[in-house]
Amino acid sequence: MNSGLEIRWHGRGGQGAKTAALLLADAAFKTGQYVQGFPEYGPERMGAPITAYNRIGHEPIRVHSNIYTPDLVMVVDETLLHSVDVTAGLKKDGAIIINTPKAREDILPLLNGYKGSVYTIDARKISEETLGKNFPNSPMLAAAVAVSGIMEQEAFLKEMRSLYEHKFAKKPEVIEGNMQALYRTFSSFEEVLKPDVKKSA
Repeated sequence: MNSGLEIRWHGRGGQGAKTAALLLADAAFKTGQYVQGFPEYGPERMGAPITAYNRIGHEPIRVHSNIYTPDLVMVVDETLLHSVDVTAGLKKDGAIIINTPKAREDILPLLNGYKGSVYTIDARKISEETLGKNFPNSPMLAAAVAVSGIMEQEAFLKEMRSLYEHKFAKKPEVIEGNMQALYRTFSSFEEVLKPDVKKSA
């Protein structure tokens, strides 16, 4: 995935999937990469399914369409697994990361027989323990970086701190809470991501 990455985000209106895609694009851009981050435009009612996208790479990006064959799919709300084909077009050597407290084995039957890498993360638990509220953005962002390897973790953490300091200038406790969510997520994936995991689930 390191030569260029296409990501599709699935969430519900108000959960921050679009914001997550834009933050990831900002962080990647600041590490010197070419980026795109954009939502699929439509009626974004609170709670309605939404889709957002990222393209990240070291070469200029000349494609401006939606992403139909992503390398990585991020599912911010596991209830979408019952109504949206989140694995549609997902590359066989790609990966999907799902925000859920359930084990990977419990999620597999909902993924239409997808044979690529499947990861789960309890982003709600992490965000509630670090921020006091259910804001899954930060854990999901760190999970995307951990699995894809699209940028160095230290560079990502540095740029995310800068972005949070700008966004939450008057709420320093929110900055630290979000940073702790990133650290916690990376730590949790260290156990899961062995040297060969990025090639096989």
